[in-house]
This record gives sequence, C-alpha cells and structure tokens, in this order.
Amino acid sequence: MATAFRDVVAFRMSLAKIETHTPSRKGHAVIVAFSITPLGVGEGVAEPVARAVKVVRSSGLPNRTDAMFTTIEGEWDEVMDVIKRAVEAVAEVAPRVSLVLKADVRPGITDGMTSKVESLERHLSE
Repeated sequence: MATAFRDVVAFRMSLAKIETHTPSRKGHAVIVAFSITPLGVGEGVAEPVARAVKVVRSSGLPNRTDAMFTTIEGEWDEVMDVIKRAVEAVAEVAPRVSLVLKADVRPGITDGMTSKVESLERHLSE
C-alpha cells in the first residue's frame, strides 16, 4: 500500500501544479463531462466509482450521471474542486486512477446542461 500512497501524493502534487498554472475562471460558467476509472481494483469498479458520484451529488451543483460520464455544471473553480475531491475519493481505494475530462467554458451561461438538450430536442421535433 506504500506504493499506492506515493502515487496518491504524486497525483495531488500534479493537481496542485495545474491549479497554480491555470488562470482563474471565477465567474466563468463551465460544463464538464468527466470519467474516473479506478485501476488495479479488479473488474468490479462500481463501489469506487460510487464514491466519486457521492462527492459530486453532495456538492449541490447541477449534475447528471450516465453509463459513461458524470456531467457537472458551475463556476470553473468550484467544478474543478469537486472533480479533484471525486478523484481523491477513488484514490483512497484504488492504487491508480484514470481521469478523462471534456469541458465547455462559456461565460454568462447558466443552466447550460438543460438548455443545450432542450435546444437539440426543439430541432429534432421540427
């Protein structure tokens, strides 16, 4: 488990470097679809993934989880903090964690998760 601990520490240090070098996006609305995959835990990953989803759901930010991704919406800093905490929750039980992110950064947009789908549905019904 010492190796897993070193890996978690190294991961947290790399996140700290990213946060240090990333310009502040305070006030910028962002929708992020992300996937956290625990590695080295065998085939059953539902329990470690549930740990991440609990962090997201307890954040109070708008979110949605499907079979492939969890999507969350809010200000840049608060969304990235939730994702960081979700990764850390999985890292507590997995020796390695894979993280995939896709972000839509749009200043001034709120409720984008819902409005983007509503716009698509309107076009589909025409």
